[in-house]
Amino acid sequence: MNFRKGGVREELEINLIPFIDVLLVIVIFLMVTTTYSNLTTLKITLPTTDAAKSVAEPFLINVAVTAQGQYAVNKLQVSAKDAEDLAQDLRSAAQGDPNKTRETPVIVINADALSPHQTVITVLEAARLAGFEKVTFAAQASSKK
Repeated sequence: MNFRKGGVREELEINLIPFIDVLLVIVIFLMVTTTYSNLTTLKITLPTTDAAKSVAEPFLINVAVTAQGQYAVNKLQVSAKDAEDLAQDLRSAAQGDPNKTRETPVIVINADALSPHQTVITVLEAARLAGFEKVTFAAQASSKK
């Protein structure tokens, strides 16, 4: 059924001008409201090293903590019951430094994965009481890949 008699049907066309105007407004809005990541980065100058220089190896005191909470200083089992006894053992291990000109030793804590948390804290407290400021933890690389 043709209700329009004699009328010519107009071709429909899409007017792109309003669409382009809306897109330009959106682009301008995005440009104004975008935060650029380079403005928020920290400007850090990292230290450099020279491979030709050799650094003297620090004097290490290894403290092992077993799963049962027993201590060993430089592979010698000690019978320390508290931080003060362990601090005395650490001081005596530092006295055995063959090179007395070195700075304070580095305490390396080798704690068993199942050792009580308090035993590790006791080693940290003993290092503080002995006056050793450099403390580090030894870890084993995971074999899972």
